[in-house]
Amino acid sequence: MHGGPISRLQPFSAVPERLLIAPQDLRTADATNAADIYGGRFLFSGHLVETQGRSPFELQAVHEDWQRELHSFGWLRDLRAADSQIARQNARALVEDWIRYCGRWHQYGWEAPVVTRRILSWLAHSPFILQDGEHDFYRAFIKSLARQVHYLRQTINETEDGVERLHAALAIASACISMAGQGRFARQSIRRLDQELARQILPDGGHISRNPRALIDILADLLPVRQAFVAQGLEVPAAMVQSVDRMMPMMKFFRHGDGALGHFNGMGSTPSDLVATILAYDDARGAPPSNAPHSGYQRLSGGSSVVLMDAGPAPEISLSGDAHAGCLSFEFSSGVNRIIVNCGVSPKSNPVWRKVSRSTAAHSTASIDDTSSCRFLSEKPFGHLLGAPILSGPRNVELAREDDAAGSRLIASHDGYAADFNTMHERDLRLSADGTVLDGIDTFQATGSVDPDTLYTIRFHLHPALKASLIRAGSALLLVCRDGEAWEFEAPGIEIALEESIYLSDVFGHRKSEQIVLSGPLESAPSVGWQFRRTATAKLSRRGTNDFDETEELPLEEPASEVAEPAEGTDVETGETPDDTSANQTKDEEGRQDPI
Repeated sequence: MHGGPISRLQPFSAVPERLLIAPQDLRTADATNAADIYGGRFLFSGHLVETQGRSPFELQAVHEDWQRELHSFGWLRDLRAADSQIARQNARALVEDWIRYCGRWHQYGWEAPVVTRRILSWLAHSPFILQDGEHDFYRAFIKSLARQVHYLRQTINETEDGVERLHAALAIASACISMAGQGRFARQSIRRLDQELARQILPDGGHISRNPRALIDILADLLPVRQAFVAQGLEVPAAMVQSVDRMMPMMKFFRHGDGALGHFNGMGSTPSDLVATILAYDDARGAPPSNAPHSGYQRLSGGSSVVLMDAGPAPEISLSGDAHAGCLSFEFSSGVNRIIVNCGVSPKSNPVWRKVSRSTAAHSTASIDDTSSCRFLSEKPFGHLLGAPILSGPRNVELAREDDAAGSRLIASHDGYAADFNTMHERDLRLSADGTVLDGIDTFQATGSVDPDTLYTIRFHLHPALKASLIRAGSALLLVCRDGEAWEFEAPGIEIALEESIYLSDVFGHRKSEQIVLSGPLESAPSVGWQFRRTATAKLSRRGTNDFDETEELPLEEPASEVAEPAEGTDVETGETPDDTSANQTKDEEGRQDPI
């Protein structure tokens, strides 16, 4: 475990005298986990490990994701929530174990993203860890913390571009304003953070990865750092202020009526408690924008209905590790009822489900010949080193938008299938002003010769809370929500199929769902019109309501609990919180994927 890459870094000598402030941890804690941790039972990333009296940091042959979560120390918040002397002693003992066994090197514990999360966790929970601790432990804690910050500072340019690098810059800046005597390091870290924020946060507030989840993760760490500046009486950097001001409306842009964010480009289940906590810091509290041209997304709203559409090209290759082949896919909700969704991201650490979730077939859009609109790097021989970034995909995405008294209309097209099938996909959506009708036309425009046997498939994935049934001799579909709200779907001139699907982004695991499927030949039937129309509210009997229940797998995460109140940093020595003064399997070698 010792003598790893840390040995090549510049000599480390500077140890701060003390900690000045502890930035707040905005993420929700679960105090019930404290008893399991005290009993030596660690459930991380779906893997339960019982240590049998040994330190968890002595264990080696355990799943790598379990190791990463252990070494990230995010579970300190659960011990702190227990608010007991035993929990505090347990936390201190585990920190001491980490310093003893892994303080110089560990295969997973010194990966940059893990170091980043550990620094932020140690800083945020330092009042809890250090209270009643001996002086020697205090010095060992600060020395180890300073060593980790030093390591991250030396390796930040080698971290994966995007959120990972921005988080590293945040961790370094947070540490520099939290520890005494940083001076020159603090100025450098703040300057680097400003540069990353200016580069990664787009003018419309989106992130360069095009992943809505990035906004949640960045704000959850950026807001406490901003509050720490205020608590220290320091001027908040302009880039930090501007980034927060842009990201807040954009996060609301992606929200449906039930509070969930749209499933695009890596976004999984929404941590509702964390989102609510973040939004509590939103001073403007304005309406979400309708147009996010820099991020490549559009939002239509009418009455209580919302349509979110992916209308942008794939991000550049270095930022596409989590991006999806979902161009022109959309999600549709009415009030708290989500109607059309993308399958989202599986909470399971499983490469097969990861491939499935990224395929075009997992999105509510059109595919041709059962292939994805993007090519992903094949996992062999480079996948284990590079992941599976997007090698090619839609680059020319045209968009026109019209807003008038009758409603809003989007006309968008992409060239993701032009190279292989000489076809452009165009999607025309119109949402009525009262939100009761969503009209669509999918058109496949030939740019060259087209094989007469080539088929397109248009999928509309239904949220698992819906009950769907064919009506009018199979020429239409009736969709009924849990509260009885009903919608009809029609596609004149084409057969409507109702097939099985799977909803991956459920907090409890995968859920069975259904999908509407339309298919036809590219050459002879290149255009399909369809419509969702709200009908009279359905009357559901108690017996009928039970039909909505779906079989769920064992939960992988706990459901969201209470929302943390926003506050500034906590003083390490007093433990007080100041008042807020601001406020599928691969189809070919290059990773095309089969449909769900």
